Amino acid sequence: MNLFFINSFLAFGYVGVQGQLSLAGFLAGFALGYAVLWITQPLYGRSRYFQRAPKTVRLVGYFLMELILSNLRVLWDVVTPRHISRPGIVGIPLRAQTELEILLVANLISLTPGTLSIDLSEDRRTLYVHVMFLDDPDRFRQGITDGVERRVLEVMR
Repeated sequence: MNLFFINSFLAFGYVGVQGQLSLAGFLAGFALGYAVLWITQPLYGRSRYFQRAPKTVRLVGYFLMELILSNLRVLWDVVTPRHISRPGIVGIPLRAQTELEILLVANLISLTPGTLSIDLSEDRRTLYVHVMFLDDPDRFRQGITDGVERRVLEVMR
């Protein structure tokens, strides 16, 4: 059985023992279940789950930080009388190859305020993104490649 499902089962068991369904209780149970599975790892052999889980947490943390910063930037542009937006469309060469990798990269970009994935090239190697604040296209490409895409690929591969 997949360790993620076992860990989720342990988290729900923890919430059931606590007698109160809450997100905080589930996350505490998930962390406790992860620790138990990590300690008992020699019983069922090596698994990529223990390498992927911390990378997934880093991806989520990175995305939440980018989400907050981009929200603040859009908010500032809306509340100030002088608009600082410089919209443009940028083609980003992708290292992501599978449909799931491309989907995650494109959706995380679109979920961030000020950016929107608008098209994918026929050969699935270039993602076109509309950017609200485009000061330097090369720096934006590098930010996506070294930021979201790199972290998604770390989790997926």
